[in-house]
Amino acid sequence: MSLFHRAGYVVGVLITLLALSHDCQARVHSHGRFVRIKGTRFVLHRSYFVFNGFNSYWMMHVAADPSERYKVSKTFREAAAAGLSVCRTWAFSDGGDRALQISPGVHDERVFQALDFVISKARRHGIRLILSFVNNYKDFGGRPQYVEWARNAGVNDVNGEDDFYTNPTVKKYYKNHVKKVITRMNTITRIAYKDDPTIMAWELMNEPRCQADYSGRMVNGWVQEMASFVKSLDKKHLLEIGMEGFYGDSMPKKKVNNPAGYNQVGTDFITNNLIKEIDFTTIHAYPDIWLSVQNDSAHMAFMQRWMYSHSIDSNKILKKPLVLAEFGKSNKDSGHSLGERDQYLRKVYESMNKFERTGGGIGGSLVWLLMAEEMDSYGDGYGIILSQHDSTRGVILRQSHKMTTLSRMLLRGKHGIKVGFLKALRHLNSCSPF
Repeated sequence: MSLFHRAGYVVGVLITLLALSHDCQARVHSHGRFVRIKGTRFVLHRSYFVFNGFNSYWMMHVAADPSERYKVSKTFREAAAAGLSVCRTWAFSDGGDRALQISPGVHDERVFQALDFVISKARRHGIRLILSFVNNYKDFGGRPQYVEWARNAGVNDVNGEDDFYTNPTVKKYYKNHVKKVITRMNTITRIAYKDDPTIMAWELMNEPRCQADYSGRMVNGWVQEMASFVKSLDKKHLLEIGMEGFYGDSMPKKKVNNPAGYNQVGTDFITNNLIKEIDFTTIHAYPDIWLSVQNDSAHMAFMQRWMYSHSIDSNKILKKPLVLAEFGKSNKDSGHSLGERDQYLRKVYESMNKFERTGGGIGGSLVWLLMAEEMDSYGDGYGIILSQHDSTRGVILRQSHKMTTLSRMLLRGKHGIKVGFLKALRHLNSCSPF
């Protein structure tokens, strides 16, 4: 086939797939279906659900100022146009500026209405949400704020941040917030959060860690208690922990997969995710931070091992779907260029697709970090503005098409699905203009 005809064919395929993507997304929300789990796959109304998604942690915080809400709308609009179908964002802001939770159990209705707005806009654009309940770090309050609240209230035996996992008063604070969020009635859609299929899943904490108990048992006890509590309030939505994926003491030989210096963070990917109330597993990946002294080739090699080992363990040991919930490449890295970031994202996506071809697979990915213009204060070096970064948008759009191809194949029935997807995937790879 000539280059001209191949390019024309690819353009036609991409246009068709994009149209199908919008059609699929519209029908998903009109039918009000919840994302479910079947074995190691996500399922949406009798079809497997695979997705390309993104992180935009800042949405509620920005939307708390009505004059800035256009940034939320614009990001969702651009994300949907790029075929992105899942967004992970914060449902917390504890103390400080634009706090959702001003003090234990006291929430700012103005900020809650900002979260209502975020959910309503996601629903309008056919994007599902993963909402996180608390941060491990001091940004937006997090564990440190909860412990400080307890200490200021005169609670005994509160000495450090890790008491968050064990102190009854602090755990009560957390449960109160979780219940407030889950049972919230959206003032715009008039749908309770616990009944809204726009929300795909809840997340217990962004990147839990613990220095008081490196074995992971302290975090494991907390996860078991809080996962059971969430499920007692809401059995419709999925639940995940928010873990980075570090291996622990339950399978010491697997620690070789951890980046150097990250064998003692107090979590255990295997035991923590074995808890039955946890529906799917997550990993985060930042080799440019974890392996900062190494080069790009070493970073990519680590990334491939990291994804492969966790996809195998999620499949064979945990028997749950896996999501690559955070990944990206910082523009603060030495010698950074937009082309290097595009190449990195492309290679990550290609690796994911290879796992799919071998029957392993990652159920979805969430690139870090989609933003809008004039948001420098929220940037961390990983920001992507789709309207300004056309080449990056092309890389992301292509991956969305591949995920849509698989989703469409699944609508045709269970037989021959994998073969059909692989043929389409191989053809797109062979004809790629990118």
